[in-house]
Amino acid sequence: MSFSSQTPSYKYLDVIAAFFVGILIVSNIASSAKIVDLGFSIFSIPLVFDGGTLLFPLAYILGDVLTEVYGFKTTRRVIWTGFAAMILAVLIFFVLGALPAESFWAEETGGDAAYSAILGGMSYGGIVLASLCAYLVGEFSNAAVLVKIKEKTKGRFLWIRTIGSSLVGQFLDTTIFVLIATVTGVFGWEIFWSLVITNYILKCGIEAIFTPFTYWISNFLKKKEISNN
Repeated sequence: MSFSSQTPSYKYLDVIAAFFVGILIVSNIASSAKIVDLGFSIFSIPLVFDGGTLLFPLAYILGDVLTEVYGFKTTRRVIWTGFAAMILAVLIFFVLGALPAESFWAEETGGDAAYSAILGGMSYGGIVLASLCAYLVGEFSNAAVLVKIKEKTKGRFLWIRTIGSSLVGQFLDTTIFVLIATVTGVFGWEIFWSLVITNYILKCGIEAIFTPFTYWISNFLKKKEISNN
């Protein structure tokens, strides 16, 4: 889908949208691939997180940039495109998992078991439902809150908008994802709070660290895109 068909003067919209969707897919694969244990605790709660936590905040950063520069309507199209791409990835991994495996690859190399353990998580059960529900609620709430804060601050204080919207969006995203995945048996209840707290802290922390980049890319795009329209 080309986003430039309706806005031909936008040079970078397709690029931002492509990175957004790519980050979304890769982070969801990483989420099903590995649970990381940092080896220490906060108030007796072990700090563990799924692999997608390191990358997924970048999708929120790009979501903030899209909303700030191109508006909520355009951001909504990109979010739905990301949702469609996730559905496509789920279908592909499901079909691959259902197809008969070559015997040497499946048995001698352990490929079939490895596929089921890692990529199989992207094609069935709670991990898919958790990812899709959390993604839609988190991304839309993030964009909507950013727009509201922008109206209240009259376009000033970008850092308040990006961090404030992320606090809301990431909280909903993280809580919904971990809750649904736990209820459906993907994660154990014994690590529920560990995943929620660690994921939320890391996601918000990564976004806060990248705030200067958000400022830079937003200002760059406004000069290059908005000034030409």
